[in-house]
Amino acid sequence: MSGSREWPGSGRVTLNDVAKQAEVSRALVSIVMREAPGASAATRERVKAVARQLGYRPDVAARSLAGQKSRLIGVMFGVGVGQFQFDLLEGLYASAEQQRLVLILSALTTGRGERQAAESLQDFRFDALIMLGPPTPKPLLAGKVPIVVLGWQVDDPAVDVVRTSDEHGMALAVDHLLDLGHRRIAHIDGGDSVIATSRRDGYAKAMRARGLAAEIRVIPGGQSQLDGQRAARILMADGDLPTAIVAYNDDTAVAAMGLLAQQGIDVPGHLSIVGWDDSEAAALSPVGLTSVAQQPAEMSRLAVERIVARIQQRRVEGHQIVLEPELIVRSSTTKVRSA
Repeated sequence: MSGSREWPGSGRVTLNDVAKQAEVSRALVSIVMREAPGASAATRERVKAVARQLGYRPDVAARSLAGQKSRLIGVMFGVGVGQFQFDLLEGLYASAEQQRLVLILSALTTGRGERQAAESLQDFRFDALIMLGPPTPKPLLAGKVPIVVLGWQVDDPAVDVVRTSDEHGMALAVDHLLDLGHRRIAHIDGGDSVIATSRRDGYAKAMRARGLAAEIRVIPGGQSQLDGQRAARILMADGDLPTAIVAYNDDTAVAAMGLLAQQGIDVPGHLSIVGWDDSEAAALSPVGLTSVAQQPAEMSRLAVERIVARIQQRRVEGHQIVLEPELIVRSSTTKVRSA
């Protein structure tokens, strides 16, 4: 095992540097850095203090080449798919640091799909993979490395899942709007992804269960603010506005609100809107956005815990963890306007 850190004018900090400063052997420093048995508590503390002082950091790539667990966790995430994924990333970094894991990110773009993202991660000899995207029912690396997906359902028992119940979230949103007197409730969907399909199905199921099958109306949307603006333009062009909307996420909801306001459509006076995720965008919107709240920090913590359990080959109960959402009510929803 070796490690290094570049300091201006000072060369590279190695195990030998730590050993010399701490006045112990290189082998003993290696034991301490690997958390292996063979060193007293006092020695461990002294060596770690010297390592911190010198700025030493373990070289995880070298450890992997030596056949040890690298403690590298790959993370696939999408670019331009909304604030919520960045909230998840922030949670993953915090949880990984607590577990002494290192995250290696690989982005998904329009021209860079799952296969390219997986191939770039494999160069790092990572121990496991956390997927924020692409939301696919069959990840390419399923069964090859431990995988946790965040946000959608995968039926393969080789893939662990941490997600929020889309069905329950849509039921909360529709019930809230019904309580306010709305019946003409539309849904701006999230496109053709697995998560978008789940939320679209949840919306339709909630409407049918409440006797509103004839009012089901799905507006083509997507995941970004541009998609929310396009959906609002479709609504305006139809000339038949609903009295309420449940959007795929907060980004599309806020963008739709902005465009509608430009056209003189008051939210919530003329039209109530519910978002999804309860991201920072919901709270900071000019009109506070009612939103179905997920728990990105908790989802990230559970994902990292499950990854650690899989790496350590510990027995776990089931492969899906489903969290229940909460509706955060703000000023973007109000009672339906009288005719």
